[in-house]
Amino acid sequence: MIEARRLHILRAVADHRTVTAAAAALYLTPSAVSQQLTALEQETGHRLVDRSARGVRLTAAGEILLTHTNAVLAQLERAEAELAAYSSGEAGTVTVASFATGIGLVVGPALARLADTAPGIRVRVQDAEGDASLPMVLDRQVDVAVAVEYRGAPGADDPRLTRVPLYAEPFDAVLPLGHRLAEADRVPLAELAKDAWIGPFAGNPCHDVVVLACEQAGFQPVLEHWSDDFRAVVALASAGAGVALVPRSALRGMDVSGAVVRPVEGAAPTRRVFAAVRCGAEGHPLIRPVLAALGDAAAA
Repeated sequence: MIEARRLHILRAVADHRTVTAAAAALYLTPSAVSQQLTALEQETGHRLVDRSARGVRLTAAGEILLTHTNAVLAQLERAEAELAAYSSGEAGTVTVASFATGIGLVVGPALARLADTAPGIRVRVQDAEGDASLPMVLDRQVDVAVAVEYRGAPGADDPRLTRVPLYAEPFDAVLPLGHRLAEADRVPLAELAKDAWIGPFAGNPCHDVVVLACEQAGFQPVLEHWSDDFRAVVALASAGAGVALVPRSALRGMDVSGAVVRPVEGAAPTRRVFAAVRCGAEGHPLIRPVLAALGDAAAA
């Protein structure tokens, strides 16, 4: 008989590629993870992982079991959802991880809606970058992620996750007041090829959006200043340090008097935001109202 908790461990090892990283995500010791993997191999009668100095790789048998693991864990999530619904599920705690702008734009308004529509649901919010929240959901550290599309993100067809689209927003060009394009109605990105750039650190999903937009315009941006805080990015642009692309919602309520904000000419680079839960959990009576409130907040 295969134990479900060992399937959780197998998936964590597959996701994180090392026993140490999987153990940290699951709040276990590396030796405990190794012991559970060994026990799972004994239960199945197959070697499931290859260990090397570079990490852990699933064997062919491990890949087969992982496919079934995703289906089994999704079904267990559905079972928990139905049992919670059976026992009313009107009160409880849901944890949500979201990047800062998403908290301001949809998570905060969603909490206000839930206070009226589902007062028994307590939502705990964690600030997490758009590329960090999805692993937190898969590792069961949080229930819901408000995330953004990024290179390497699990796709819409990933069997581990159920995704709910929330909104898409363009990036605007932020220029110093004295910039040669400050009077333009729209900014052609190709005209900024020789400028110094200000942008997020590599690994931030917005970094990917900026670099990809510039590549599509025919150049690699020369990033001379780095910050994941868009207030700092605008402050640097206002000081004449360079140009930047910033999500439109991040500019709301921000003092941009020292800079010029213009839409991008042509197809603007876009940040696509969605909510995600573990597959099967979308029907949970505590999670379902949270997803609905996030959708309503995004639509508003």
